[in-house]
Amino acid sequence: MFKVFRTKIAIVGVALALGGCAHIVPTTTVAPPKQPFQATEPTQPTVQSTVAEKRAHAVQMQILLDTNHFRPGMVDGRLGEFFDKALALYNANHGKPADEQPDVAGIEPYTTYKVAPEDLSQVGVMATDNAEVAKQKSCPYTNLGDVIAERFHTTARFLAAINPTIDINQVQAGQSLTVPNVADPFDIGSLPKVHTSKRDPSLGGRSIKVDVAQRILQVRDNNRTIASFPITPGSSDHPAPIGDWHIDEIATFPWFRYDKGVLERGERTEDFYNFPPGPRNPVGILWMQLNRPGDGIHGAPNAATIGRAGSHGCIRLANWDAALIRTLVTVGTPVNIQ
Repeated sequence: MFKVFRTKIAIVGVALALGGCAHIVPTTTVAPPKQPFQATEPTQPTVQSTVAEKRAHAVQMQILLDTNHFRPGMVDGRLGEFFDKALALYNANHGKPADEQPDVAGIEPYTTYKVAPEDLSQVGVMATDNAEVAKQKSCPYTNLGDVIAERFHTTARFLAAINPTIDINQVQAGQSLTVPNVADPFDIGSLPKVHTSKRDPSLGGRSIKVDVAQRILQVRDNNRTIASFPITPGSSDHPAPIGDWHIDEIATFPWFRYDKGVLERGERTEDFYNFPPGPRNPVGILWMQLNRPGDGIHGAPNAATIGRAGSHGCIRLANWDAALIRTLVTVGTPVNIQ
């Protein structure tokens, strides 16, 4: 439970070498015996090319879902649990069987991104001591790989795999990287600073449904799912609050009140630290306060933990998903947790 403050292929085919038609010249001499036909061995795809092709196809499918707001988790060429769940919801929304595979032939899996000075400016230092963290001006990224990974909804490990000759953390402004071709890269520098308790009437028909067991959050518009996200919904020690709630406030770049008593026992103490905003803040780049003290829907300092590590009773999303959900709901949006 948290207290948040206002923010200030080419595909290698099988190549067959075919003998061309011989031009036969009439002759009176006896032709020599015909030699046995020597067929060349067909060229087989290498293991590396096959792996790369499969990976690129997986990225294409992930991008399709990601673009349509049925978020599959990391865009990393690995089709796992959250891809299957997102695909089922996407297909249901289009009246198709849950496991029908989409046609992604027209999707480019990768694009080239030129690193900008603004990317480098997002890199800083994070203290390990709570008192020192509280003295910082922000909770920044600690390496360039994480900046680029979050921007393109992926992992630093996957970026390294598709840029095998590059040390991404040593890249300078102006250098280019291969990245997943996502439709809406997460640009933290363009995320507006917002803190509001004002309702947007145009989003009045929206609601949120959280399935704790499935670890999926759905955004619904008049009972039709329009978006879904993988989440971490509390933990066994601090479960998410089952029931019907609503959003009271929405803030980007929130401060975080680190109180061990609240986190461990649900008891507010005077032994606490205020952590500044930033992508590595414990609640990431977003806090949506529910009408239950200390509970909310928020971002995460490490997207790799989504759906895997527990939270202290809240609903946690990857920062790039948090940036999207903020635009889909409003203060007053009903939240059903079950």
